[in-house]
Amino acid sequence: MNLCAILKGKPRHYFLNLHRNCYSVKKLIKDEDNLGRRLYQQIKVRGPITVADYMKEVLTNSTMGYYMHKDVFGVSGDFITSPEITQMFGEIVAVWLINEWQKMGSPKPIQIVELGPGRGTLASDILRVFNHFKVLEQTSLQLVEISTALSEIQAKKLCNQTNVIDENQPIYRTGITHEGISVNWYKNLYDIPKCFTLLIAHEFFDALPIHKFVRTNKGYREVLIDIDPGFLGNSDINEPKFRYVLSRHETPMQKKFIRPNETRKHVEISPDSIMIYVEICERIKQSGGLALICDYGNFRSATDSFRAFKNHKQVDPLVQPGSADLTADVDFSAIKEAMFSKAMLKTSGNMEYSCLSSMFI
Repeated sequence: MNLCAILKGKPRHYFLNLHRNCYSVKKLIKDEDNLGRRLYQQIKVRGPITVADYMKEVLTNSTMGYYMHKDVFGVSGDFITSPEITQMFGEIVAVWLINEWQKMGSPKPIQIVELGPGRGTLASDILRVFNHFKVLEQTSLQLVEISTALSEIQAKKLCNQTNVIDENQPIYRTGITHEGISVNWYKNLYDIPKCFTLLIAHEFFDALPIHKFVRTNKGYREVLIDIDPGFLGNSDINEPKFRYVLSRHETPMQKKFIRPNETRKHVEISPDSIMIYVEICERIKQSGGLALICDYGNFRSATDSFRAFKNHKQVDPLVQPGSADLTADVDFSAIKEAMFSKAMLKTSGNMEYSCLSSMFI
């Protein structure tokens, strides 16, 4: 029996429903391919979202996140980091790590841990120096990278060959570096085994989600992201438009993180960062080691630092979400407080913009 025979005699509403179903599927696919449309639908259903939720979705959405499926570094990308400018940066970091390690008595085994390895350039430069000074015996490399696309770029930089494992496993990629040491890729720092650790986080924390708060005559209110009322949202062509709004009442995050003696006009807090700071401190206290954190930040003096970069220029963070890098200054006072909460941990470094901080036992 052919299609014409099957459809013959069907009532008119059958074809109308068939048309609607086909249209709905087509529209759904279009929305799923557009992060702005997806955010629009989420906000339309749930109401305004926090800046932290916006950052997390824009940067790490599994199918459309900014970091998830492309190389964003270098001249052809949106920004350039220090290791990509000169190999001297990574070499200096490596010499510092070796020097501090020797001060501690050169304990082994060692694991080098990097959070957010980018293209793998910094790790490559560090391993080259470690190999030159013959300190790679009983050493492994552990990389924390949520983007499988970037992990592939890192693997090509660091290894001759790697093996991809199940993405849902703690270790989702393994390999042997050009220097002959093992390297594992994780999506979570908490999954890395505990042993003596040399940890590096270069321009990592500035991309973690933040909650933003503003002081008003009614007290602090959290900054949220809502649909711009000027956007009709009824066109397949127009990109959704968003705007900042203030919460009407205190939010849970505000109650938890805004201090009673807070006086700043703008306050930015990253709970995800604080959790990672604490995890780093607990690891070092338990198994020994040090951490080097290099980032753009301040000592609790930031005002409104949430911004976006595209094609090496600063752009509106709310325009075409997913097309630009989102970033905010790191609060180094939060790092020091996490360290001070753990006995025997010490800090050193310049707590200024584009600063460097370390901790060790």
